[in-house]
Amino acid sequence: MKLYIKNMVCSRCKMVVKSELEKNGLHPVVVDLGEIELEGEPTREQLHLLGASLKHLGFELIDDKKSRIIEKIKNEIIKLVHHSGDSIPVNLSDHLAASLHYDYGYLSNLFSEVEGITIEKYHIAQKIEKVKELLVYDELNLSEIAAQMGYSSVAYLSAQFKKVTGLTPTFYKSLKEHKRKNIEDL
Repeated sequence: MKLYIKNMVCSRCKMVVKSELEKNGLHPVVVDLGEIELEGEPTREQLHLLGASLKHLGFELIDDKKSRIIEKIKNEIIKLVHHSGDSIPVNLSDHLAASLHYDYGYLSNLFSEVEGITIEKYHIAQKIEKVKELLVYDELNLSEIAAQMGYSSVAYLSAQFKKVTGLTPTFYKSLKEHKRKNIEDL
């Protein structure tokens, strides 16, 4: 049986959720970002107890189709931006449609309706958070960051960064206190 969990966005999240599943007597076969495959069928009581324990940890079981699709969109974007060693694909809409097996128009309309922002704005927010992380690590220059993040130029990266944060990348890098957001807060 598959379960879908909201706010499960990193490796530590997967580890915590797996632990909670096992504490609740459930046996996970696969634990992935936002998605779990269980061995066997859980009882209603097990699902209720799991839901309560996950909620206490900041996660949420998702039981409706629209919410599952939204979480899949978010998780796919998070994987692309934060967990992929490759540069980000140029055409996000084609990538999402192919990986989620839905028409992009449907995904886009659903996401905007439920989240109140476009998929593109969500994607940009994720990219800017990753750029902040790379700036703080100070291992790459702006040209290398722009290339890694799929920007056509440093100027385009800088303009988008300033539009989202109100700061230039260089000024942000110079700040003593870097105010990054958690992935799940975007």
